[in-house]
Amino acid sequence: MRKFLFSTVAIIASSTLLVACDKNSKSKEEKTVVGVVDETNLNDIMLTMADPNEAAAYFRDASVKDPERIDLKRGLAKSLVRAKRNEEAVLVYEKLVNEEKSVSQDRIDFAGALISSNQWKRAAEQLNLVPPTVETYQRYRFEAMIADSQQKWKKADSFYETAAGLTTQPSGILNNWGYSKFVRGDYKAAEKLYLEAITYDPKLFTAKNNLVMARAQRGEFALPIIQMTEIERAELTYTAGLSAIKQGKIDIGRGMVEEAIDLHPRHFAAAVDTLKALNKNVVR
Repeated sequence: MRKFLFSTVAIIASSTLLVACDKNSKSKEEKTVVGVVDETNLNDIMLTMADPNEAAAYFRDASVKDPERIDLKRGLAKSLVRAKRNEEAVLVYEKLVNEEKSVSQDRIDFAGALISSNQWKRAAEQLNLVPPTVETYQRYRFEAMIADSQQKWKKADSFYETAAGLTTQPSGILNNWGYSKFVRGDYKAAEKLYLEAITYDPKLFTAKNNLVMARAQRGEFALPIIQMTEIERAELTYTAGLSAIKQGKIDIGRGMVEEAIDLHPRHFAAAVDTLKALNKNVVR
């Protein structure tokens, strides 16, 4: 009987010990998982919401402590791009794309950093190393920009069209495509693309301003019928006025600059300075 009791107690004790070990093991695993989740969330926040220079410092320190983590190096490179420190980003990407765990997106991002550093030839070389099966918005956006830089207009149009079809928010790429048409002197086509960009994003002021300039190149100085705030109306009127002045239509330009000053709810310093210069017969 004593032997039976001893065996029973031993079994219960062993079971209790196993349960305790299992709980401790689970607790450690849960803490590890929570730690990884917390770090992942922090990395995401640093990449998207934090000050880019602070994010770069964070990822630099983290990658030094854990040099095997390629995601930390990616975070560093992307943060440097966000901070407009493109030459530093290029140095990070040069090493990153040669790592075993690198992916095609790393080369695409590298190409973007090279474009921002005005290294167009190297950017094209990086995109050529990306398999043709990798079809992303960002890739075709960069391809279009490179084609523009080479004045390969048909290629550029094809890439812009493909990129626009790969995003649900094409306002930015349509605006870029419009600027490409503007540079070529195809103002009517540029105007059409700017209008399309504005339909996707009525708050995209760059497209509105570009639209006014494209119309002005065709002698249409009146503002287009689009959604605009009071301040935007003043600024767009000023843009149209400047375009008229640059074309030698001084009286039209002066009138629009004066109108812009009247329309602006606050002091419009740039327009006031331009008007003073006009009145002194100095066209800036």
